[in-house]
Amino acid sequence: MKTYILLFASLLVSGLAFSQVQNDTLRRSANIGFDRNGNLVSFKPETPPLQQIAGAPKAFYTFYWEFDDGTYSTEKEPKHAYKNKGEYDVKLWATNQYDTGKPPSTRPKKVAVNDITSEAGDIASMDENLDLMINRDPIPQEEMVVVMSYKNANSFVSSGKLYLYYNERQFKADNFELTDSRTYHGERKVSNSGFALNEKIDALDDTYYAAAKNELLQIHTKAIDTTERNNLPLTMEESEAYYKKSEAFEFDDMQPNEERNVFFTMKTTPEMIKDTSAIITVRSIYVPDNNSSKHKVKDLEMEIVTSHDPNKMSSNASLMNYRFVRFKTFKFKIKFQNNGEGPARTIRLETDIPEMFDKQTIEVTDQYPECPICPKNREVAYSCLDTTFTKEQAIFTYKNIYLPGSQQKNVKEYDSTKGFVKYRIKLKKDFHKKKTKSRTAIIFDKNEPIITNYATTRFIPGISLGAKVGYAITPGRDNAKEYFAGVTISPFKSYRGYLQFELFGSYAEFQEFNQFTEQTPVDVFINSYEYFQTATTRNFTGYLVPISYRYNLNNFMAIGTGVQMKLDITNKTITETNGEYSLIIPSEGQVIRDDTQDTFTRTETNCDCVNFRTGIFAGFNIGFARIGPSVGARYIYYLNEDNQQIQLYGIWKF
Repeated sequence: MKTYILLFASLLVSGLAFSQVQNDTLRRSANIGFDRNGNLVSFKPETPPLQQIAGAPKAFYTFYWEFDDGTYSTEKEPKHAYKNKGEYDVKLWATNQYDTGKPPSTRPKKVAVNDITSEAGDIASMDENLDLMINRDPIPQEEMVVVMSYKNANSFVSSGKLYLYYNERQFKADNFELTDSRTYHGERKVSNSGFALNEKIDALDDTYYAAAKNELLQIHTKAIDTTERNNLPLTMEESEAYYKKSEAFEFDDMQPNEERNVFFTMKTTPEMIKDTSAIITVRSIYVPDNNSSKHKVKDLEMEIVTSHDPNKMSSNASLMNYRFVRFKTFKFKIKFQNNGEGPARTIRLETDIPEMFDKQTIEVTDQYPECPICPKNREVAYSCLDTTFTKEQAIFTYKNIYLPGSQQKNVKEYDSTKGFVKYRIKLKKDFHKKKTKSRTAIIFDKNEPIITNYATTRFIPGISLGAKVGYAITPGRDNAKEYFAGVTISPFKSYRGYLQFELFGSYAEFQEFNQFTEQTPVDVFINSYEYFQTATTRNFTGYLVPISYRYNLNNFMAIGTGVQMKLDITNKTITETNGEYSLIIPSEGQVIRDDTQDTFTRTETNCDCVNFRTGIFAGFNIGFARIGPSVGARYIYYLNEDNQQIQLYGIWKF
């Protein structure tokens, strides 16, 4: 008995220990360590062990610090000199790269500054007047920080406004929830009433922004440029049309060349778009001076990811409308990071090009490291980007470059080890509506390739309405004729297989013939009537094809099968009976025809009965199978009726 008790206790302790390990894995935390010397504080993160993704490069952390005085750092162990005495809540976000777990959470750490012993000078760092950046890529239900930096480039003290737009209208669900905004220079939140909306902006136009700045030692992902505009109402109207939500701030008394930061904490929602190669954006607008309509606009693009991996491929072609894509240009981006212990001199990006895209239309629109395009048919000694092709790939090769490694000594900023290539491409003249996926093999010098995620492209289903008219043949019925017309609903220009719905009505008419004789004996005579009867049935019928499966063999021929239901809406039968009289004298063997005693009757009958029939069919189309006109034939076998049907029809799908 004692042995069983000890065994049970051992299992219980093991289970609790395993449960604790699981909880620690799910709820990892990082701590903030620091040393203070007057107002100069040296910070050091204390991070949990990494959980290496099998087969991926060596896992590591990246860091983002906020010092609670309007400044930040992305160094692992930053040193920061505070300007003023006080108590500061320092925040840390540690992001695990190539790690299977969630990013560790960190509690803010209070740092008290009681003495000013070191000079805390302002360091000018902005090349542009407006900048927008994030500390990590968005993952559903994770927290991220957006930093809006702005600078007074005027020669005078100015007051102005700031706007942040997020949650694009093209996505049904919100991608972000804004949970916190932090200001440090008296910025005041104000209402942004916006302007009247005109029409929704097409998400597949040529508006596409890169997400990396062409400089070393910069934080994570950035927009490619800052555009300067003069019509502020038009810019805001455009922004309101493209984004669902916004925040607006006013600021005062900004000194010439002064730089400021506003921090936004955003949590990605569970409902956010799940396409891990899709690009989402946020927008900032900066009005430097309230007395002028001049303003700056910065768009920041982000790639949705499932894990924090700096090597990825993304596209704005993740969801396309097939009706409007023929003449559009689509854009792809490949991001990479050198995780080695030394610099990379050659980087080769072997990128799949889906069949529907035309490789010959590829145009590199932006890149980092920034260098010229290599000349054709000759080698050069300077840095350049070369583009070559195979049957199914485009190969981008950086030659004679220097991209630092994240494990290299004296490299403090991980963003200096990152790069990207952005290119645009057109569709082929003859392309089909089908989903594609492509990825890139990234090769640093002679190392093993790193394979990115798949960048997928797919089409919005779209609806194709079709007009259908035809003639039905019913074998086994005399003088049968039936004309029908209606509509079809199916996905727009499906490539191969698809489902189709049909609804149409018909006018039908058929006849039934009958002949019989009635004889009445009278003494030695017989009164005889021979009747010729014609029953003409006319009805209006509703047809429903709730579902059918169709398959396009090619551009000009399709086959299909499905279920067809038939219900007579009205049913009218006109019966005409002609009786021809004859007098028969059996004893003499005579038949005397007397047309003066012929009869004629006509009756009409309206049937209120429900005549419902169900059948299965198979058929084919010849013509423009996917869109446009075609003709077809269909054989219907009704399960509860002896008379089957053949339909001949023409259809035009729009």
